[in-house]
Amino acid sequence: MENDSNQLSPILELQSLSLSIAGRTLCTDLSLQLPAGHSLGILGQNGTGKTTLLHTLMQFHTPDSGHILLCEQALSSWGRKKLSTQLGILFQNTQDIMPSTVLETALIGRHPHLADWQWEKNEDVALAKRALEEVGIAELAQREISTLSGGERQRLAIATLLTQEPRLFLLDEPGNHLDIAFQVQSLNLLRTHITQRRSALVMATHDINLAARYCEQVLLLYGDGSFEIGDSEKILTAQNLSRAYGCEIKQINVEQGRRVFYPA
Repeated sequence: MENDSNQLSPILELQSLSLSIAGRTLCTDLSLQLPAGHSLGILGQNGTGKTTLLHTLMQFHTPDSGHILLCEQALSSWGRKKLSTQLGILFQNTQDIMPSTVLETALIGRHPHLADWQWEKNEDVALAKRALEEVGIAELAQREISTLSGGERQRLAIATLLTQEPRLFLLDEPGNHLDIAFQVQSLNLLRTHITQRRSALVMATHDINLAARYCEQVLLLYGDGSFEIGDSEKILTAQNLSRAYGCEIKQINVEQGRRVFYPA
């Protein structure tokens, strides 16, 4: 068994990262470490850079300066195929270009792990079926994805991500198209997954309360290049959130030490 120091070694590390888009500064000199088993929430208004930061981690966008390390290795040194076994992203919206069944779509998550022209093995199919069961759509395995509702399609996207088994999960508005019950169910499922498999999760979201509940760390983007980063209990304050969202945010304390934030 690995020792505690290995369990807590950073899955993701940002070193003095500066990021801009279209001449607008999103963050300057951002540094953080995200260890195995932990989650990071990225909060801020539209246009503050939440999605751009996720795209930078996927190498879709190039930072102005600084370094990104994935599993203690420079992100730029990962080959594209190997990187796709380590990073998985849940986009806000998915587009289905090719017709396929629900099970076939979930199996796409295994493709980065297969050799060229290699078919999925029985173990891959079993993994995909288990993921479909975990998100509650196992009975839809042979349905065409074009017949799914928005919520069912989002569940399938989560199942595909679980089938992929990346070391770092990237979620862009994970509550999109999902009712409240399944938002909680899916994040509980992902939190269990990253804890058991020593992976990590980064979640860009507008939902302050989901971030407060599920994320040990929070990055709060103010929109002018400045930010707050640290433990969620420290960063998520009514004062910081009011500044970030441009309106008064209040906090109430509920059972089990949880906090709930709401606009005044």
